[in-house]
Amino acid sequence: MTKMRIDILTLFPEMFSSLEHSIVGRARQSEKIEINFHNFRDFATNTQKHVDDMPYGGGQGMLLMPQPIFDTMASFPHDNARVLMMDPAGRKFDQAFAEELATEEQIVFLCGHYEGFDERIKTLVTDEVSLGDYVLTGGEVAAAVMIDATVRLVPDVLGKKASHEDDSFSSGLLEYPQYTRPEDFRGLKVPEVLMSGHHENIRKWRLRESLAKTLRLRPDLLDKYELNAEETEILKGLEDESVVQ
Repeated sequence: MTKMRIDILTLFPEMFSSLEHSIVGRARQSEKIEINFHNFRDFATNTQKHVDDMPYGGGQGMLLMPQPIFDTMASFPHDNARVLMMDPAGRKFDQAFAEELATEEQIVFLCGHYEGFDERIKTLVTDEVSLGDYVLTGGEVAAAVMIDATVRLVPDVLGKKASHEDDSFSSGLLEYPQYTRPEDFRGLKVPEVLMSGHHENIRKWRLRESLAKTLRLRPDLLDKYELNAEETEILKGLEDESVVQ
């Protein structure tokens, strides 16, 4: 796979300083990914450098005008890019979407501000995406979250494929509890099975704990998850226990 290229259209590139650090920062330094910022105010043609205006027909707030966005997009190559518009009305971002994006060679993030976008801007877009059912002051925070979630899945960024395969949501279930040294911390002990060295028992314990955690915290995930025979039996036992309790 060639190096992933990420282009970000934003009025506030300084809000992405977090991408200079940790895993994303190292991926940039090792040239596994490339991130470019495009301030679309630089492409405004009016004297005041305004990029927004009042909506036709009246209404609250201001809309981003098409001209600065179209001219910014024309300033860099993006023929086969996935172009994402940050919009609270869009498809909800999740782990499956991050895995999908991690296979792309180029992703463009369009970060809006103000009340919204002129509808014609959407002709440039392949996906309208949202973090959740709430409204942020701008698209920068949402884009940074999506970039972080996506870049860590790019091949070789985490080093080992297994580094992210057991993450919550990667398998469809929440991740099982994990422990490190010391064995006994202020009376809180590591489960004995994890120190037994018995790999099959550890696997079974982790699977049970993963199912129990999902059932307790995110039972909605189980509605979409295809249980195998072993998992079905474990889940039935967990549900029976909850009834007894």
